[in-house]
Amino acid sequence: MSGTEILVGYDGSPDAGRALDWALDEAGRSGRTVRLAYVFEWLTVAHWIGPGVAPGVWPDDGARQRVEELVRRAAADAARPGLTVTGVVYDGPPALVLQEQSARAGLVVLGTRGHGGFGGLLAGSTTVSVTAHAHCPVVVVRGNTAARGRHIAVGVDASEQSLLALGFAFEQAAARKVPLHVVRAWHLPPGQRPPAGPDARAAARADRAELADPLARWERAFPNVDVTVEVAEGSSGALMVAASRNAQLVVVGTRGRGGLAGMLLGSVSQQLLHHAYCPVAVVRER
Repeated sequence: MSGTEILVGYDGSPDAGRALDWALDEAGRSGRTVRLAYVFEWLTVAHWIGPGVAPGVWPDDGARQRVEELVRRAAADAARPGLTVTGVVYDGPPALVLQEQSARAGLVVLGTRGHGGFGGLLAGSTTVSVTAHAHCPVVVVRGNTAARGRHIAVGVDASEQSLLALGFAFEQAAARKVPLHVVRAWHLPPGQRPPAGPDARAAARADRAELADPLARWERAFPNVDVTVEVAEGSSGALMVAASRNAQLVVVGTRGRGGLAGMLLGSVSQQLLHHAYCPVAVVRER
């Protein structure tokens, strides 16, 4: 990675607070610095643009000062011995600014929705956009962040992106000292019925065998990580959402084998951003 800091999208919302807590926990294990990034966007439509600022109007001269004080106070409150936390206020469209700043980071951490989100959206547009375009892995903090002693779940289909996710998942499992659960769905041609009986068992063995080499490489690098492998028939997205129910983190690549070439964020990643029961890490190559 060209950057080592953890960049947190922060706007003072409850979701941003949970993202900050997750980032601080991660920084405590990794020793990375944490940078809070508040992106100040001046809007004249009904969006929240700063603490104490009424929607639908231009902010007064003190609005930016109040935002800067909010970020300064959040960074100071988050400081811990041996942990460096800074806060910066940027100007511009939040998604674009966070995407640009991700080039300097080793990890971006976001909440599902900030103050500007619409109530009917399960994941905000900024979160989805940054996850699709960031220059480093992105963790979206949703669901149960208090789980301890549970496993890491990772979706693998032997695509290049999913193998990057597998490496990230091994690193996380080793750092957290928890087991790793590897999930793979059968890959069936369009219109083909799933196999049954002996054919189903043979298909599962073939898919499991395809994972043997990449798993062996990472198991040699992290020999203390206990690994289980689940090969199952069904929708990859549904399987990963189910796997997230008892996990403390679920990890996927940006796109797998089934993704359309023009999509920067695959359907499995998008389903997890909207429906996972725990934080979601979407991993891409820098």
